Amino acid sequence: MIDMTKFDRVAKRIDAYEKDMIALQIALTAIPAIAPENGGDGETEKAQLLLDQLHRRGLRDTEIINAPDPRVSSGKRPNIIVRWPEKQDVPGVWIISHLDIVPPGEIGLWDADPYQAYVKDGRIYGRGVVDNQQDLVASLFAFLACIDEGVTPRRTPGLIFVADEETASSYGLAYLLSHPRNPCRKTDIICVPDSGNEDGTLIEIAEKSILWVRFRILGKQCHGSKPYLGKNAFLAASHLIVSLHRRLHEMFPAADPLFDPPASTFAPTRKDANVPNVNTIPGEDSFYMDCRVLPSYDLAAVKAAMREEAGKIEKEFGVTIEIIPVQEIQAPAATDPEAPVVTALAAAIADVYGVRATPQGIGAGTVAAYLRREGYPAAVWCRTTPAAHQPNEYCLIANMLGNAKVFAHLFLQE
Repeated sequence: MIDMTKFDRVAKRIDAYEKDMIALQIALTAIPAIAPENGGDGETEKAQLLLDQLHRRGLRDTEIINAPDPRVSSGKRPNIIVRWPEKQDVPGVWIISHLDIVPPGEIGLWDADPYQAYVKDGRIYGRGVVDNQQDLVASLFAFLACIDEGVTPRRTPGLIFVADEETASSYGLAYLLSHPRNPCRKTDIICVPDSGNEDGTLIEIAEKSILWVRFRILGKQCHGSKPYLGKNAFLAASHLIVSLHRRLHEMFPAADPLFDPPASTFAPTRKDANVPNVNTIPGEDSFYMDCRVLPSYDLAAVKAAMREEAGKIEKEFGVTIEIIPVQEIQAPAATDPEAPVVTALAAAIADVYGVRATPQGIGAGTVAAYLRREGYPAAVWCRTTPAAHQPNEYCLIANMLGNAKVFAHLFLQE
């Protein structure tokens, strides 16, 4: 249940924040928060800007839990917790979003500087504006709207802004959940607004297992005019890619209609540079695969299949192949489709967007997997655009405002 009079007041306040929300998006976009694995220096500067914004708006009950990381200049990866000003010993509602972004990729594919966000035709453009700043900003202003309207929610709201979501969460939510000051309780409603669809009808309760793998092929370098003197690592890698793509799909063919897509996927992605010149046969080559595997399969079986295919290529081309997992997450059990977070989200989405949302599974990975692994019944939801990780990434301003109202609705439910 919800007091719609109070909710309507909060919703109008959110609409009044539109310019402030856009301004915060632009400010956040100007500070790239990229993990060192992707060539960046982490989230510290962006986290400080956000903390400054919180304090200027009177939100002083904040806490930073830093994960040590000597690879970044600050030596730490910040995780921010924002608590309701009046502490209440009742179950809470947490909205968990992430500070980090992915690199912009090929700059030439962007219409403008990816770190100079701008507004056009009801959209905000820039790297990170939808993944995950849209809902970071939306959750913050939902929180502020309740405070500014003098509305005390039945459940205690809280916000968590984590580091390292894009590269395995070892310094982000996984670190926070193992920390003595972990704020989450298993009776809390926990929403992760980091995946969804364009009409807001997808409430994610399950994720596929994730396996990112680097394949390093070691052969023998030689002159390009005499390939028989060497062992072409690039040629062997090319055959291995084709073999893995075909064989893995054959060996793990199950489908589950809970997920979209319903089957496991095994996609070759990144390719490292080898020799810099055309007339040299490369003696070393590396590529990566991004595998999203249905929870019914054990990742150990997938890795065994990879090893078997690699053995065939080793024998055929006389090379040595190293298989190095980069990220490996065996999917935990799904959140109960009748869990309070699912029913609460469905009610909020119906009132704000007028659509019926249903529990489903996804192939993408979010920090909800870490929550479920530890027994927290989390759900993932946001109304979003399919622009994450793409050139000219954008978010709809209408979604940013509407999602803030959904989060406020969660706060105000009894």
